[in-house]
Parts: sequence; C-alpha cells; structure tokens
Amino acid sequence: MNKLDSELVVGNLQDLGYQQVASIEEASVILYNTCSVRQHAEDKVLTKISQLKKRHQHDRDFVLAVIGCMAERLGEQLLNDYPQVSIVTSPSNIYHLADLIDRAYNERVSDPEKKQLDNRIVELNEQADPDGLERLDTYRDRPEVAHPFMAFVRVMRGCNNFCSYCIVPHVRGRERSRPPQAVYDEVVRLVDNGVKEITLLGQAVNKYQFEADGKMLTLGDLLYKLHDIDGLERLRFVTSYPGNFDKQCIEAMAELEKVCPYLHMPAQSGSDVMLKRMNRHYTIAQYMEIIDMARELVPDVSFAGDFICGFSGETDEDHAATLDLIKNVRYKNCFAFKYSVRPGTTAADKFPDDVPDEVKQKRLAELLAVQREVSLEDNARLAGKRFKVLVEGLSKSPHLAAKVEGMADSQYPQLIGRTGGDHIVVFNGPESMAGQIVEVEIVDASSLTLFGKKA
Repeated sequence: MNKLDSELVVGNLQDLGYQQVASIEEASVILYNTCSVRQHAEDKVLTKISQLKKRHQHDRDFVLAVIGCMAERLGEQLLNDYPQVSIVTSPSNIYHLADLIDRAYNERVSDPEKKQLDNRIVELNEQADPDGLERLDTYRDRPEVAHPFMAFVRVMRGCNNFCSYCIVPHVRGRERSRPPQAVYDEVVRLVDNGVKEITLLGQAVNKYQFEADGKMLTLGDLLYKLHDIDGLERLRFVTSYPGNFDKQCIEAMAELEKVCPYLHMPAQSGSDVMLKRMNRHYTIAQYMEIIDMARELVPDVSFAGDFICGFSGETDEDHAATLDLIKNVRYKNCFAFKYSVRPGTTAADKFPDDVPDEVKQKRLAELLAVQREVSLEDNARLAGKRFKVLVEGLSKSPHLAAKVEGMADSQYPQLIGRTGGDHIVVFNGPESMAGQIVEVEIVDASSLTLFGKKA
C-alpha cells in the first residue's frame, strides 16, 4: 500500500513539473511516506527527520512533508516537536499533496518559522475526500517504478477487522471497495502502456465487495473480469484475510490461467488462544481448511504468511504451536516481527506487553530458522522442474549464484525474476530479457532463491 501511495505521489508531482533528484542534498522538497505498524518504523522516520534540523535553520527553499500512517497517528505532534516539518498529511489526503507543497513552499520562503498543517489530518473518515483518492488512483497510465511492466492496483482501502494489535483501521479508515469498472479501466491503461503483471491490493483484499445493478460483486468476479484484458499476462492479489474466506477467489485461481498460484494469508499465530486475544475471528482449524481447500483446487499453489512473536500473554506452548503451523503449511516464505505496542489499539489499552524483549527475539530467531529449514527443503525438491519466469532485470546480488556450476562463467549476466508462485529465480541471460516471460529450468536452490538456466 505504501509503495503504491509513493508511486502515485511521485507520478502526480512529475506530471506537475517536479523532478526527482539523485540525493537528498539536492532536493528542495523532501517527502517521507511513513508506516505505523511497528514502533521501529516510526523511530527510523524520526531519526531521518532529526537529521534535517540543521538544514532547516539556514535553508529557506526547503519543504519537508511527512505523509502516511504515522502522519495520521501523530498529527500536530510532529509539527510541535519538529519545526523542520512543513506538512503533515494522512494516506487519505495525499491527492492534494501538490497543493500543500505549493502553499508550504511559498509560506516557508516568506516566513521560515511558518508551519503548515493539513486541517483534514485529524478526522480521517469525516474529512478526507474519497473522490480525491479515486482521482489519484485513476489518473495514471503507467507505474512509477523500476520495473515498468509490473504494477500495483488498489481495489479497496481501509480495514474493518480491528485486530487488537493493529493500527491500520485507525490510520487508514474503514473498508471501501472501488468500482470494478474503475479498476478495469485502470488496468487497461496500464497494460496498454506495457504492464504485464498486475497485483491487486487491499488490506484484506479477499473481502472486496461492490454492489452494482443489484448484484454484489466479489474479488472472484473482479478476477474473471480482468482476466480477459488483452496483453495482461499475470494477475495477483494481496493480502488475504483468513476470516470469512470466500472460496470464489481460489476457484478463479484454479480456472484462470493468468491468476498466479500464490496466496499471501497472514496467520499471525498458530495458537487459538493468541488468535482470540488478537481478535482475528478464526481458529487454526479454520485456517487449515482454507489451506487444504487451496491445495486441492490449485495443487501447485504457494503460500506466504505473517507472524507476530511475543504478543501479550504468549507462552512457550503458544510459540510451539506457531512453529508447528509453519511446518504444516510449509510456507514459501513468511514475514515475522516482534510484537510492538501501537498506541490507540485495543491491545495497548487492555493487554500488558508482558513478554520480555529477549524472549521475543529468541522466538523470532527460532521461527525464522524453522521457516528457512522448510523453504530450503521445499526449494531443493524443485531442482529439475521448469517454470515460467517474469524477468525483472539484472540481479543485484550476483555473488549468490557463484556456487552454482556454470553460472559464474556464463557470457551473460545474472538476471532475476519470479515464478507465478512468487519464487525468486536467478539465471543467466541477456539484459534485453527484462519484461519477458521465459522458461527456466531449476538446477539448485537456497532457502530464498532458486537458481536456474534458460530452458
């Protein structure tokens, strides 16, 4: 979501005549798009803002904007504590960021002590303009990313789940699904400009619903609608929520060639006790029913998951249940973090942060070790198999493949790409292959990467 917001802001500013520069020292406008999911993310932003204090004292042609979830959460506090900050605005107000920059720049130049605050920051739901965000989503016809043949498309905003640990509903607001025709038109424009892979985004993307002509359309309906777009070669969706899971999106994955066999579905814990405390609205048995159903309908489906280590009240038995879940599901990869208290959430108000940090760190290390073992075992079994890979470009870590026989001696550089199941593949080939889908035979593997040769 934050990557897409950044793309939209960059594209909008470039269309208005702004230019990206190579270094922060060259910039007269600096924007930090922020995340509030963990304290560590906020701490990094505050450190970077603090580093600009000295520049603020002598540079009149300098505007610093803090946007995104942290801006929504802290609001005026950022302006009060950091005079170098000129603009604070929430994710739902980024559609008029260019106007705010113009205002802040003009007033900063005339009065360096002047501070700007978007007065729609405090009440996200009541004061943001949904039509403004829709205009920002739909105006673009190209992705502002390093890989112009891959693009994110937002299909819904916000979240209604209110997991006890999570700040997202408080900073991004309630769920709002975009009209399917607006999504369709945006995808057509992107594909007409060379995009081959579209990833549909939502905080709980499988909960997409939009009523049209008396019928409630779901994510599965949207996948069927987008599948027929000429020139589109791949279609993904993230992130899926396990509660009240709609089978139709998996049926679409099974029936539609362009829908990638990949399901990112955070579990957060393998313990029913923890899931109830987290307010997740499903049990591990229900979670496994979705996994089994997906494997039955799409035998080659791969899974990714998210986990929180050391949530309030987590015992060694709860942690062991999470390790068992990883072994049972056999995720391709997972994203795991130590629990971080988020002010304003139910957990912050009701549950003590009672797992010591050293225990959180130990459990996180154990979880990641189990995941590495699972990934290495499963990836090793892929040797000799062939996959269609969308080539992203040159590998940024060519040394990783040095141990693979023949790869270091090839006349071609090492390229990187992804399978439909989201496995990372490194192989040798001409750089001109970037943006193409090619067949690659796997010859070796690590826990994170498959190594291959063009078939």
